[in-house]
Amino acid sequence: MADSRESPASDPDCCDLTVSESLAPHRDTKTAVVTSISFDGLLKEPLLLKEDLKEGCGGQLWPAGMVLAKYLLCQHRSNLSDKTIVELGAGGGLVGLAVARGCEIGQPPIYVTDQEPMLPLMEANIQLNCLSSTVSATVFNWGEPEPENFPEPDVILAADCVYFEPAFPLLISTLKGLLGPRSVCYFCFKRRRRADLRFMKMAKKVFDIQEIDDDPDAKTYNRENIFLYTLRAKFPRGHQKSSP
Repeated sequence: MADSRESPASDPDCCDLTVSESLAPHRDTKTAVVTSISFDGLLKEPLLLKEDLKEGCGGQLWPAGMVLAKYLLCQHRSNLSDKTIVELGAGGGLVGLAVARGCEIGQPPIYVTDQEPMLPLMEANIQLNCLSSTVSATVFNWGEPEPENFPEPDVILAADCVYFEPAFPLLISTLKGLLGPRSVCYFCFKRRRRADLRFMKMAKKVFDIQEIDDDPDAKTYNRENIFLYTLRAKFPRGHQKSSP
């Protein structure tokens, strides 16, 4: 990812959440582009991602999404078969599409989710990569009830979802509702400001959080303040958990 891209923390309009017009001043729309990504050769057939900022910065690629996708392709390529997978705050659908393209997955589709303005972009990227039989795009607003007929996920993917402080309790509420006794969330974010640490402090009260320690690239992206965790629901002592 290019380091020159403007970060969400520095752009008050750069969030996927619906906010009032006074909190989201108008900005010029950048030209949409299609980016080809192979994750350093991990994908035999590169993923094509349309990036389009006309509905907000969720429409472009961000570093934590690249890190999470590459980690899953490296470490979980063969053990996600028959898992129901949901991506939250997917933007254009990078992580879910990368998993669909490069990992061994079974019959259940991968659900990439975000707010209504991102739906056309998610659908466009699914079509662009001919993954409509494997990936489904769905509108899912944090803090609201799950969409109708939404599955109980085994694996939740969340990348660069921590950047808008008023949404912290909404995201935690959604994760709390989705994480069951046998599910796990792979959670990756770039720490940009002190508020991001407040999110982690809030989350640790609700979830069992462990920093991932089996990624050989961790030291590299940690230097860029990018961190990768697993989140699980807390259970009474002695409760046996299984991990995908």
